[in-house]
Amino acid sequence: MNDNKLMNRAADNIRILAASMVEKANSGHPGGAMGGADFVNVLFSEFLVYDPENPRWEGRDRFFLDPGHMSPMLYSTLALTGKFTLDELKEFRQWGSPTPGHPEVDIMRGIENTSGPLGQGHTFAVGAAIAAKFLKARFDEVMNQTIYAYISDGGIQEEISQGSGRIAGALGLDNLIMFYDSNDIQLSTETKDVTVEDTAMKYEAWGWKVISINGNDPDEIRAAIKEAQAEKERPTLIIGKTVMGKGARKADGSSYEANCATHGAPLGGDAYVNTINNLGGDPTNPFVIFPEVAELYAKRAEELKKIVAERYAVKAAWAKANPELAAKLEAFFSGKAPKVDWAAIEQKAGSATRAASATVLGALATQVENMIVASADLSNSDKTDGFLKKTHSFKKGDFSGAFFQAGVSELSMACICIGMSLHGGVIAACGTFFVFSDYMKPAVRMAALMEQPVKFIWTHDAFRVGEDGPTHEPVEQEAQIRLMEKLKNHKGHNSMLVLRPADVEETTIAWKLAMENMSTPTGLIFSRQNIANLPAGTDYEQAAKGAYIVAGSDENPDVILVASGSEVATLVAGTELLRKDGVKVRIVSAPSEGLFRSQPKEYQEAILPSDAKIFGMTAGLPVTLQGLVGCHGKVWGLESFGFSAPYTVLDEKLGFTAENVYNQVKAML
Repeated sequence: MNDNKLMNRAADNIRILAASMVEKANSGHPGGAMGGADFVNVLFSEFLVYDPENPRWEGRDRFFLDPGHMSPMLYSTLALTGKFTLDELKEFRQWGSPTPGHPEVDIMRGIENTSGPLGQGHTFAVGAAIAAKFLKARFDEVMNQTIYAYISDGGIQEEISQGSGRIAGALGLDNLIMFYDSNDIQLSTETKDVTVEDTAMKYEAWGWKVISINGNDPDEIRAAIKEAQAEKERPTLIIGKTVMGKGARKADGSSYEANCATHGAPLGGDAYVNTINNLGGDPTNPFVIFPEVAELYAKRAEELKKIVAERYAVKAAWAKANPELAAKLEAFFSGKAPKVDWAAIEQKAGSATRAASATVLGALATQVENMIVASADLSNSDKTDGFLKKTHSFKKGDFSGAFFQAGVSELSMACICIGMSLHGGVIAACGTFFVFSDYMKPAVRMAALMEQPVKFIWTHDAFRVGEDGPTHEPVEQEAQIRLMEKLKNHKGHNSMLVLRPADVEETTIAWKLAMENMSTPTGLIFSRQNIANLPAGTDYEQAAKGAYIVAGSDENPDVILVASGSEVATLVAGTELLRKDGVKVRIVSAPSEGLFRSQPKEYQEAILPSDAKIFGMTAGLPVTLQGLVGCHGKVWGLESFGFSAPYTVLDEKLGFTAENVYNQVKAML
């Protein structure tokens, strides 16, 4: 145990660096970082187990930061561990700097997650804890890690905390320890003005162990972490009452602590100078690691060498005794796409694509041993039960299965699956109705930003949900999700892959593309209703190019018809009527515009020539197909919310029929 005088000095060092980063950038949040410095210092200097030489070691503890605005605290702490230089801290929030305003996942530098939207970071931690339990059930003593999370008042308030708190408690995630930095101050108000709930009682009601401490006292922090580590039934919440802007002083020398003004702005001028002096630093040279603090962290580095060496020895002995399991563990964490016998998957012609997805999921359940599938209480409707029927759901104390029943909480489920992916070693997928992708969009965006290959399964893809009515009928959702295919990630690639297959066979290909995509999230959009198969001879493998010509299309066509999903079958039916009038037609199935636009220009022009007359049909907003149809064509889509009626009636009333395809194309020609 380290001397508390030294621990306080180290925490003050973090405070000085954090405040100075914000001051130099003239932008950021110093107060929270200053208040939370004591906890992160105790955690990193005495408890967190990781390998400084091998940051990707699968058996490491993980630290998930929820309040990304407290990045100066994390960067400063990681500077003490040697992962950031002082010069990099000086470049906080600047172009090209490795220290952006909110942390972005960088395992090599010790950052486990991108954080910013409050509530998501600690939910990622819940997902990581589930993944760790899943892997421990398979690899036992080599997966003994603890997942730590750090949350603020804002994260506790965000509605997503309800879902993640409930789920962590229900599953008894005793490998999860979360520190709640309870400082009573928010950006624009004191917390008492917006919440009067008893947070401890709330988490206890969810089945958590709760410990309340002085969050600025190293002895109390240390004791709480030890008590949490000893807990074998429940996740633990450590509520640390901390002081916002601890050590801060105003220009007149009076206390600047517990003040909203320090939350989201530099301390500024004499207040900054007085604060740094008060904390024992030099305002003219604040970017310094004190010698005794450097020694503290050097000592921890030596301790970690011994701890890690012991863990590696255990792993080596285990691997020698269990060579097949050891090879499996390595394969799980390789990041490579799993091997699947796609050719052996047999689909029932004319079925709904959600049913075809169930068939594929049944195969994946037996062939991809590290896949976890989740559903938001819809498994028998979104047909993720194709997977569930071959395994069983997670339960408290039993993670031998591979299905996660999330309950009705789409956003929490999505973020938890992202957390599983961030942990590594598992492939996560989650399902719900497409209209509820609205609840998931913030998570989808973060998955894209972090390049996490989560598979989002969305069924009931259009107004053909029918009698359920407009609340359940997606119209604008496809256009929204497909924007993610147009948005590039920082590597210059499409930030997401979105696939809406035209029939059961194209569904198999869509799943193949999804499972082979290990660099971005994938959205799979499936129908509720049955769909006729595309004409015999269609080369479904061409779907990998995003758009392709369906079998039976005419040479030198007068018009090109393009769609995705079930509308392709409607175009096929309309083509029969057009051909009776001597019209030559090409039909193009376009499951992914993003993939199509990634093909060579020559291919794009060969499929959809820029000077061609093109008719598009979509059950979504017309803009969904505008980019493919171009300026010489037109799109038949849905421009209003849906209606409650049987889907066959809706097809007729809304113009999604062979006859309307005929009429619209004839009017074009």
